[in-house]
Amino acid sequence: MYKVFVNDKPLFLTNKVEKETDFQMFLMESVDIEQLLRRMFTNRIEKAFLYHPDEKLALKMLKDKVPVAKAGGGLVYNKRGEVLFILRNGKWDLPKGGIEKGEEIEDTALREVEEETGVSGLKITHKLQKTYHVFKRGERYKLKVTHWFEMKTAYDGVLTGQLDEGIEKVAWLKPDDIKEALKNSYENIKLLFEDSAVKQEV
Repeated sequence: MYKVFVNDKPLFLTNKVEKETDFQMFLMESVDIEQLLRRMFTNRIEKAFLYHPDEKLALKMLKDKVPVAKAGGGLVYNKRGEVLFILRNGKWDLPKGGIEKGEEIEDTALREVEEETGVSGLKITHKLQKTYHVFKRGERYKLKVTHWFEMKTAYDGVLTGQLDEGIEKVAWLKPDDIKEALKNSYENIKLLFEDSAVKQEV
């Protein structure tokens, strides 16, 4: 099952038909995706399932219907085991950004983390899951597919938030602080912590 967040509300791509309870179910083949996204953005639908017998094909169909923006980001640890967070639009987030032409996604992730936080000496330790969320640019919806990487760094210098990206603060957070920060974060960021090594502590 794939989980796509639309305005921080879950849209599940599933190959199981389930009885509607606290959600609405739609058929991927026949759904008016624009209308569904509009209803989720305007809080008329809180949770939805898109059914197709083949989940991977369902994701491909969604990508065909909604233009894709590819991004890379990092879950970065320092030597003290703290994690690098940014505060943007009043919410805690992880550094990430869009891919540039001709760039490998790993290079995108490393570049964006450094640009957004001032942290250098980054090394990718392994690939994490991808996250999916729909955002709106003008009148158009886009599906952001973010490739996440766990990174390590020995950097101990000044943290510098990228102002033109609206970053208000950059901070290394201890496991206890992460728990608090995730209460004021995005659902797709919480997913990463469910999957990562910090899971046991958070």
